[in-house]
Amino acid sequence: MTPRQRLKLAKKMRDLRDWKVAPIRRVYIPKPGRKGKRGLGIPVMADRAMQALVKLALEPEWEAKFEPNSYGFRPGRSAHDAIEAIFNAICLKPKYVLDTDIEQCFDRISHEALLRKLNSIRPIMRLIRGWLKAGILDEGEMIFPEAGTPQGGVISPLLCNVALHGFEGAITRIAPRKHRAIVVRYADDLVILCADLETLIELKVVAEEWLAEMGLRLKPSKTRITHTLNEHEGNVGFDFLGFNVRQYHVGKHRTSTYRGQAGYKTLIRPSKEAVKRHHEKVGAVIRQYRGAPQKALIGALNPIIRGWTRYYRTCAAKRTFSTMDYQMMHKLARWAQRRHPNKKAGWCLRRYWRRGASRMSFSDGSHTMIGYVERPIVRHVKVRGDKSPYDGDWVYWVKRLGRDPTKSDRVVKLLKRQGGQCMNCGLYFTTEDAMEVHHWDGDRSNNRYSNLALLHVHCHDQIHGKRCH
Repeated sequence: MTPRQRLKLAKKMRDLRDWKVAPIRRVYIPKPGRKGKRGLGIPVMADRAMQALVKLALEPEWEAKFEPNSYGFRPGRSAHDAIEAIFNAICLKPKYVLDTDIEQCFDRISHEALLRKLNSIRPIMRLIRGWLKAGILDEGEMIFPEAGTPQGGVISPLLCNVALHGFEGAITRIAPRKHRAIVVRYADDLVILCADLETLIELKVVAEEWLAEMGLRLKPSKTRITHTLNEHEGNVGFDFLGFNVRQYHVGKHRTSTYRGQAGYKTLIRPSKEAVKRHHEKVGAVIRQYRGAPQKALIGALNPIIRGWTRYYRTCAAKRTFSTMDYQMMHKLARWAQRRHPNKKAGWCLRRYWRRGASRMSFSDGSHTMIGYVERPIVRHVKVRGDKSPYDGDWVYWVKRLGRDPTKSDRVVKLLKRQGGQCMNCGLYFTTEDAMEVHHWDGDRSNNRYSNLALLHVHCHDQIHGKRCH
């Protein structure tokens, strides 16, 4: 769009009453690691812009209402928070698990049930109804949906969370106090954890009844009951969001979870399916670059390895990273041998590998491939269930996210570097505290971060008072 067209669209978006919803284009994308394709509904640019505007209006209100163990498509929350919630639920007591997901969640949400739950002002309700009922152009044929919210729309993830709001509360209210149930949901993937098997079976029925009111149901092929420690129906542990969650029996002197009986250890690691998909992706890249220079291959592999290790470095992945480094070495050795079939393996090793500080690295001297084992394991700190980026507690969110548009970059960086604590008294900052930047050497022109510290105002006054005396 030209600048003139953008300005015209921005002016048009000021009046919600005259907005006309355009049809949606259906495109199909492959499902990662599965057969079949997923249908996405792509609105036109103008509708996407309006959906973003409506989302900005609705999201703060619903973030204040959403349940604590809902993590998908929410600001300030991630899959790692969901995994940490599961760890906290089972680390001191093994539990039975209902591992399931909601079948075609985005495509089957009841329009009327969703709109009743949304209950917003009339102009927004008219717009959302129009987006839900908009015609879908699918391979030349116009379809008018009777249910569902199109994947691909900016506002669809928020509408999905609105539709599923209340599910966690309905489950936890039914469970008896003796066998408290915990629901962890990431969009349409969910697990229900409970120490008692009979209670969990009853909760499954409750879940199906609650979802039926929204036009949804659990997917039979992906619904199973397992146990985190002991074998149940041939299963032990479960996979969730690419992680494998399982507990193992150990001796009483080898674990802190010993409770007068055989102890156990909780381990969360990358799932076998996730490792397999990554191997296939890396192998495809190496085959694609078999005739390219080493620099090009390193440039293609590094972003893939960096992204995969960043996702899984929050779990017990050290052994997995070591194994993948070993297998990557073999893949790259075959790549090198294929390029030089008449050379020996030792020649290829000297040609394409360089000795670093601690290990041999695939490198051409100026570009080096990232090693899996070089990525340190960093534990993730779970977000508090009652916190939202819209609640005004900017100190908490700066420590977690490292950004706040209302504060200077210097204050944000110092606050995150100090872990939210005053460098003088050691107490944690709150949103009500007044803060000042202190120069350790007294030279206000020296603004290097090594010379700066964030202090309470009264702590800052105390330091300068001592210097005056």
